[in-house]
Amino acid sequence: MDSFLFQATLYLTAIVLAVPLAARLGLGSVLGYLLIGLTLGPVLGIAGAEMEGLRHVAEIGVVMMLFLIGLELEPRALWAMRDKLIGMGGLQVIVTVSLVTVAAIAFGQTWQTALAMGMIFSLSSTAIVLQTLSEKKLMNTPGGRSAFSVLLFQDIAVIPMLAIMPFLAAGTGHGAGDAGHHAGGLITGLPAWGVTLVTLGAIVGTVLAGSYLVRPLFRYVHATRLRELNTAVALVIVAGIASLMLTVGLSPALGTFLAGVVLANSEFRHELESALEPFKGLLLGLFFITVGAGMDFSIFWAAPILLPVYVTGLVMIKVAVLFVIARSFGLDHENRWLFTLGLAQAGEFGFVLTAFAASQNILPPDIAKMSTLVIALSMLITPALFILHRLLIRLRRAPGESGPAHDGIDETHPVIIAGMGRFGLTVNRMVAMTGAKTTVLDHDLKSVQGLRRVGFKAYYGDATRPDLLASAGIDTAEVLVVCLGDPGATTKLVKYARRIRPDLHIIARAHDKVHVFELYRAGADDVVRELFDSALRVGRYVFEKTGMTEFEAEAEAAQRTFFEFDRAALRDLATVWKPGVPVEDNADYIKLSRELNAELTDALAQGALHESSPHSHTDPLSPTDMLLRAEEDETRP
Repeated sequence: MDSFLFQATLYLTAIVLAVPLAARLGLGSVLGYLLIGLTLGPVLGIAGAEMEGLRHVAEIGVVMMLFLIGLELEPRALWAMRDKLIGMGGLQVIVTVSLVTVAAIAFGQTWQTALAMGMIFSLSSTAIVLQTLSEKKLMNTPGGRSAFSVLLFQDIAVIPMLAIMPFLAAGTGHGAGDAGHHAGGLITGLPAWGVTLVTLGAIVGTVLAGSYLVRPLFRYVHATRLRELNTAVALVIVAGIASLMLTVGLSPALGTFLAGVVLANSEFRHELESALEPFKGLLLGLFFITVGAGMDFSIFWAAPILLPVYVTGLVMIKVAVLFVIARSFGLDHENRWLFTLGLAQAGEFGFVLTAFAASQNILPPDIAKMSTLVIALSMLITPALFILHRLLIRLRRAPGESGPAHDGIDETHPVIIAGMGRFGLTVNRMVAMTGAKTTVLDHDLKSVQGLRRVGFKAYYGDATRPDLLASAGIDTAEVLVVCLGDPGATTKLVKYARRIRPDLHIIARAHDKVHVFELYRAGADDVVRELFDSALRVGRYVFEKTGMTEFEAEAEAAQRTFFEFDRAALRDLATVWKPGVPVEDNADYIKLSRELNAELTDALAQGALHESSPHSHTDPLSPTDMLLRAEEDETRP
């Protein structure tokens, strides 16, 4: 018990200290876990023989991840993205598997081992890539969406890869009975056709159980209204299916993935996700720690040239395949390199396939160890690949560039709108209804083309670029409306515009309250929180339905009171806000916030802002006020 508590304390402390640091450095949590394992194992030698037992436990995290991925795969969503999913994803997997297989055979491997390596290295890191795309606000770009489609196909492709592995084991002359902990049970000593029948039987049983047993069980337990029992049922589902798969000698990931797909349309889907997500995160992190701690660098020291050659060769093969696919599907230069370099590493499922292939005796021990090192090192260089992407984009923007470029702007107008997503589109439509002319900028080429098709004139380009702003008429514009979805880019644009045009009226979209403070400091005249006005509308509906139904004017006055007071309060709070200091540690901010909250409560109680608030004034309506009032008038009965 003492040893167990010490190990648990050691690993949890390492996670708490190292993973946030890795995330801050832009490495991501997966690489943080791998680095923890490398530090505890090969570097410091703290982790010992218990790592093998911990890995078996931690593999439940991989099982849960596949189950949760299955829950996300609704048939309608898959059908909507079928072109990229099957086209880009299918081509990437098939071509990469073929090239890696040929390369492995050229290095003297058997075709069974080479094919297994091809499947292992065809995968990319879903966890690292999706996290990095989200952190860099690139998920909604064409390159980001294409990368997501390929990653989704790869995650699905893991299932048939696991099913194919026993046939490769049979071809090597080693039966499944030689396997490690993944194999055994009912398939021990069976011929290939017997393994296939057992596999199909287990799959059919899992699908039937998900359709006819899980839902009634969940309904029965849900009736108790005890949340911990819902968590227990979710764990029973995953553990039960994993045990069934282990009994028949298959990977538990196979069955749990299928069960997730079956339950994707279940009314209990979100309950399952919320119950399993914390367990999945911790166990998956522990799995990556055990992978890092179990890396055997003796192979590298015996042949120090081979490992860099293998890693470089793998990345180059994937870059070539991905670049050709991106070009074939019409991605522009920036998104093509984002797609290519973002997916050029190996993935976490490669660890799972490597362990399974080694347990099935498809991969010799030394090849399995080398494959694990190649996968880990290729994942570790992912941040460098994203940095290379940024460098390539900067070089592409140099004078004399060719290929897809920012649009030339042939006319300028008094109003410039930067960003044409859902937020900016609504603003532009409303301004255009009055007959005012706008110059619209957006960095998503497909969005710009779509706007042009429906009659709006828009220009493709990065609104934060000084040369593009100059072409758009920033020197003569009267109003700049910043509707970008990236808070950092929004602040950058506001700072630049205020510096070159002190007299320009700037209206900016804010992500949250802290972003409001940043934008006021940057020089914005009016700041609109992206969800604030819609929240006001909901609050007004609540007023009308809880005692104010006979006096709609009072509901409107309360909404107006809150809006005016909150806007004035934010300007006051911005004067005491300190960048980089949490608000709970800022005594002046807390004091002023409490005073303002008390004043707001009094103002709402009295129903007269201009009598109770020290911030009362009769300024002319700002564009923000006009937008809000126009929206209210539009829906007022």
